[in-house]
Amino acid sequence: MSHLPQNPETNPYRNGILLALFCYTFWGFFPIYFKLMAAVPPLEILAHRLIWALPVGAIIVMLRGQWPQVKIALKSKKTVGLLSLSAFFIALNWGVYIWAVHIGEIMQASLGYYINPLMYVLVGVVFLKEQLNKLQMLAVGLAFIGVGWLTVSGGEFPIITIILAISFTVYGVVRKQVAIGGMPGLFIETLLLFPFGLAYLIWLTMNGANVFGAQNVGLSLGLLLAGPFTVVPLLAFALAARRLPLSTIGILQFLGPTIQFSVAMYYGEPLTSARMVCFAFIWAAVFIFCLAAWRKSKRSKVIMPAA
Repeated sequence: MSHLPQNPETNPYRNGILLALFCYTFWGFFPIYFKLMAAVPPLEILAHRLIWALPVGAIIVMLRGQWPQVKIALKSKKTVGLLSLSAFFIALNWGVYIWAVHIGEIMQASLGYYINPLMYVLVGVVFLKEQLNKLQMLAVGLAFIGVGWLTVSGGEFPIITIILAISFTVYGVVRKQVAIGGMPGLFIETLLLFPFGLAYLIWLTMNGANVFGAQNVGLSLGLLLAGPFTVVPLLAFALAARRLPLSTIGILQFLGPTIQFSVAMYYGEPLTSARMVCFAFIWAAVFIFCLAAWRKSKRSKVIMPAA
């Protein structure tokens, strides 16, 4: 008896893998978009991300029937307060990342996203009093040695790396305290950030300093894409997180910074000896981190939160 093709909806794991591969690949190549928009100042690009992400998010929330979640969340002062805090840190992360690409520091940015999972482990130890196993201790130790080597030997304090890693870690920790799905939460965050982006663009327009407009049609269309380019991969990530174990997500997330590293090489960013040593330690830490996550997944079953 021949087997009929399996309905995609009945294979959540496969769909989760595809969604995760999409969002991490997209984020990996994202610096190319900012390079193409190099004529636009980083703060103006950030403002457009804050503005155009809102209508795109509203459409997705409507199509997914999640307005009730949004309304309930907006009635809670605690929820709005926490989402205001998370909105600040995600905006900081976006802004520093755009600036990093603008000044030719994609490699430093990729390093920040490499060590981000290790930062989560460190937060668990310092604030939640979690115990590290030997492999996790080794991974964190190697990461700190790598960053330390880059600072001391290379004379290059990786400020972009540190800000990106810390801001995204704090963002993730804060969001874990909010009982709301990924897309409704992101919509409220963009709703809170929208006035700041709009006010900045109005100020630019009043001073004749904005790039967006009829005289720059190509760049203006590119800035309009900032909305879907911000929201769509985040939605794909939220959907993937519902379908995959955390250990799988943890391993796949290193695809993004690996592609970013390759993009940095393509644009000719210098790979100094100090950076080579640093990345060697980081890659070793990543391998050990993934090994520890895989072993842990074999011992415990993780229940994923709803997106």
